Amino acid sequence: MEPQLLQQQEEQSQSVSLQDCLKLLKGERDEQRLAGLLLVTKFTKSDDLVSLKAIYDAVGPHFLDRLLRTGLGKGVVSSGNGENRDAYLQLSVTVLSAFCRVPQIASSKEMVSKIPMVLEVMLKESGLPVLEECYEFLYLVSAASEDGLTALYECGGMKLIAGQMSTLSDGSHLMELAMKLVHMMLKKLSQGIIESGHLSELSIIVAKVARQFALLQSALKFEALHLLSAIFSSEYSTLFHDALRDIPNENWSNHIRDGVATILQNRVAPAEKFEALVLAESMVSIKGEGWLIGQVNLPNIQDPIPADRCLLLVLESSRVEVAVLLNDLAYTKYEASKSSSSTAESIISKQQKVTIVFSLVEKIIKLISNIGENEGNPVDESTFIKAINGLNETIGVVLEYLEDAKEHGQKVGNDLLASVRLVGSYLAETPVACKGKIEELLGYLLSVEGEDESGPFYSVCFLLPMLCQMTMEIEGCRLLASSGGYKAVVDCLIKLIEQNRHGVEDNDCVFLACDTIMNFLLKRMQFPFPEDESTFFNLLKALAVWTEKTNDQSVVMMASSICSLVFDLTSENDLLNHPGFSSSCLDSLSRLIARSLASWGQGMSDVAKEDMDLLEIVTAGYSRWADRFPQIRQAVEG
Repeated sequence: MEPQLLQQQEEQSQSVSLQDCLKLLKGERDEQRLAGLLLVTKFTKSDDLVSLKAIYDAVGPHFLDRLLRTGLGKGVVSSGNGENRDAYLQLSVTVLSAFCRVPQIASSKEMVSKIPMVLEVMLKESGLPVLEECYEFLYLVSAASEDGLTALYECGGMKLIAGQMSTLSDGSHLMELAMKLVHMMLKKLSQGIIESGHLSELSIIVAKVARQFALLQSALKFEALHLLSAIFSSEYSTLFHDALRDIPNENWSNHIRDGVATILQNRVAPAEKFEALVLAESMVSIKGEGWLIGQVNLPNIQDPIPADRCLLLVLESSRVEVAVLLNDLAYTKYEASKSSSSTAESIISKQQKVTIVFSLVEKIIKLISNIGENEGNPVDESTFIKAINGLNETIGVVLEYLEDAKEHGQKVGNDLLASVRLVGSYLAETPVACKGKIEELLGYLLSVEGEDESGPFYSVCFLLPMLCQMTMEIEGCRLLASSGGYKAVVDCLIKLIEQNRHGVEDNDCVFLACDTIMNFLLKRMQFPFPEDESTFFNLLKALAVWTEKTNDQSVVMMASSICSLVFDLTSENDLLNHPGFSSSCLDSLSRLIARSLASWGQGMSDVAKEDMDLLEIVTAGYSRWADRFPQIRQAVEG
């Protein structure tokens, strides 16, 4: 019975105290109200929302406003003529933060209107008790209404918090509140507002929060993860990449690597592992692929951790994420009911996640490729082999997803295009990988379109490095012919030339496409070459237009060598009789061949010597087909 009696006594005491408070707060004199507020701080529990509401109604917002202004030296309550200003300030902020535990009070216009004064208190007062109450007040008011959050931002809250975060203790309650306030502003305010400034403030915030992310082993570590992920995954993240690069202290990027490694190697929720991958992808974009390799310092672990630990953790987590996301996507697209709008939203969400993880895997491919090419590797052979095996597994999963899409007749989708891009990135480095699957899927891969495309283009561009290497072998040319992929490459080159003429230059893709087509034509006698003259006739027209006004000798030689090989397939009469092929086009081609052959002989320029192999193709071809092209022969020989 004793505990019950104690509880009854406490309730009676609290009831008496509350009644005393209310009597004093309703008094006519300021002295009575001040005494009532002092009782509030001593006897009222912070979770007793009913009592807090009754007390607030009794004292009223007007007196609270006067008390706060007096504490700031902007007004005077009748008791003391403005003396004890610090005590008034402490009291006013304490009761305001207590009252705002009641959501109805926190969301009121009276509380929102006090945000500028509370921010002013924070600028003037460095004392911990006052500062903590100020942060509590701002958090409660901002969480209670959009108006409160907007007022906080518009009154300079982001800048003030950024300036103070560097002085807050690691893992403190103040740090937690500061991080939550920044997170709320980023989540709820529009991109346009953030874009107008605060990039330097965000970089300061990132540097400080990164330290919390690395060092803490509490719930605040995950708060830091959520905030960093929100910053780096937002649309405006790229705007402050330069600001982050300019931070002289590299500790912040090392801290993020430490935090990412800790999250990925422990059992945490899948959503939080994905956020860690978002951070890793962003850091690689900012600092380069080498960021994945570096000393990892984990809390409570004394033994040195290999510098490649983060790389392997990120790769393995990415592999798992790719498998899960693509499996979910395939089920949602092909098995689940398509009538629900939530299904479409789910697909979009998963596609966005796939894009992030694919980007990270693509950067790892680049890193592993560079490691393989350079001496003095920062990773040992065992790690290198693990990375290659992990990438092979990942690409295998992606190819299975594409095969599933093919079987369901799907070839349009940004997720499919991103999958082709990833496969192309890997096969550019290891063209013989997944050989069997590629032979089965090549035609399909070259037919994939993005949602905004009118036909396959980017998928071909992504595969050009692999196709260029593949067609160096007869088997590769045979596959390109049997799959019909040569048509896609020709169409891609025609579009690239068209873009080039309109100022959109992508010379790497242009020359890769040219090399692929040239490889294909050079080996035509060694595999069943398709009887498809019209495809190559269309290419001749594009090459004629491309070279008509160029002074680039390498373009002239590349185009003329392809033309020379195509002329082996036909004659002047057949060309002129082909629909859409005009005599003016033949005139342009005649001038092109004449220009290229004119560079032969003594006094050759250094550029012409560099293109000697192409010149030999044109010269050898001319000797074979000149009799069938009298107009070109006339242009060359005069």
